[in-house]
Amino acid sequence: MAPGKIKLRVLVIEDEMFIAMLLEDILLDIDAFDVDLFANFAEGLEAARNGTYAFAILDVNLNGVRSYPIADTLIQRKIPFVFSTGYGTAGLEAAYADQTVLQKPFQVGELRKAIAKLLFAK
Repeated sequence: MAPGKIKLRVLVIEDEMFIAMLLEDILLDIDAFDVDLFANFAEGLEAARNGTYAFAILDVNLNGVRSYPIADTLIQRKIPFVFSTGYGTAGLEAAYADQTVLQKPFQVGELRKAIAKLLFAK
């Protein structure tokens, strides 16, 4: 990254360690992002309430706890996010049907498209 270039801070809340590390590696490889990674609901909610983020990637199911209160916090704070889930859009409650979904397992290109949609959508 060029000197003086600002990196965007990203919130990743994912309880599956392999997927969390993959997401972190991909985002860091893009060289435009700093990543805050959390694996449980309580820490993720605290970060969503208090952190400053360009966007977030949010696992729907965090060790058996639905992450919708975290999603609501992100929506309230106008922080764009993508849900990450193995169930695709069919696994979301109806209230969240309009949110971007990254279906596990995903490819790097799909993650890049989801990020572009979050950052450049109008």
